[in-house]
Order: sequence, then C-alpha cells, then structure tokens
Amino acid sequence: MPTDVWRNLRPDRRERVLTAAMAEFGARGFSAGSLNVIAREADVAKGSLFQYFEDKLDLFVAVCAEVTSRIRGHMEARMTEVLLADPSLPFFEFLARAADEWIAYFADHPLERGVTAATNFELDPVARQTVRQVAQEHYLDVFRPLVAEGMRRGELRDDRADIDALLALLVLVVPHLALSPHLP
Repeated sequence: MPTDVWRNLRPDRRERVLTAAMAEFGARGFSAGSLNVIAREADVAKGSLFQYFEDKLDLFVAVCAEVTSRIRGHMEARMTEVLLADPSLPFFEFLARAADEWIAYFADHPLERGVTAATNFELDPVARQTVRQVAQEHYLDVFRPLVAEGMRRGELRDDRADIDALLALLVLVVPHLALSPHLP
C-alpha cells in the first residue's frame, strides 16, 4: 500500500516514478526489475522509493494497479461510445469490437503493454498472484455487466452456457490479446 508520502507527492514527481517503474518492470518484470534503475530514471534517491512504498512488491502492485486503472478507463469510455452508437449491437460482435479496441490500445501504449506482459508472465508466484488479482478484479467488474446484458437480451443463456466459464475464459484471454499485435 503506497504511503501517505506517496499520496502527497507532487503529481509530476509521482508520474516520473510511475513512468520509470512502468518502463523497468515492463522491460524486465518484477523479479529482474531494478529499484536503482527506477530511482535513476525518475531522478529520485533510491531511499525515497522506500518512503513511498513498503518494498519493491508494493511498488510493483501500485504500478500494476495504476496501469490497470488507466486501461480500464480508456476501454470503458470507448465501449460506451460503441454501445451508444449502436445499442442493438449483438453481444459477440461487441466483444469482437472490444478486442479490436483492446489490441489498438496496446499498440499505441507500449509502457502499459509491457506492464501487462510483466503482470502475466512474472516468474515469482507471490508477485504474479498479487498483481493478477488486482487486474482480474477490474476485468470481472467490466465483463460481468456485459455478460448479464447478453443474458438479458437472450444472446447468452445460462441453461446452455456456463457463464462462470465464459468469464474465466475472457479473463484468461484478454491479457494475452494485449501482446497480439507484437507477436509474429
């Protein structure tokens, strides 16, 4: 949990630390990421990082939470625009458009793409589980109402589809789509 010092930090300084941490963790993951590099790139003393966060994992979790929040904000705004433009859009066509938007977002946001990859491919099981839980809660908060709407409209039927399995599949697939425009 970020400290009060972090929460009271000037926004420009906080953004420098976040950007440096996103770049370092995105390139090297949590395990290989260096607090020395983050401090140097953010132009802060390494000791300052420990005034802002309990430890390296706390910083990684804060970075992943910030990235997930930014992605969610963008995606919810874009999907609202899609639904307002065509409220009768079929559920699976909506999902296809959401996937396209998701891929486009990550093509244009390399730092967020790197952190998303780091979140999903981290080797340290404690770090991986901690940050995945944060991201998955955001995913489920977005997907549950969409699936509920698909059910309400009769496009998904709980007597013919395992809704929990569908949600699990979406949570599993979506992070990997973030990397899709960057793989051969």
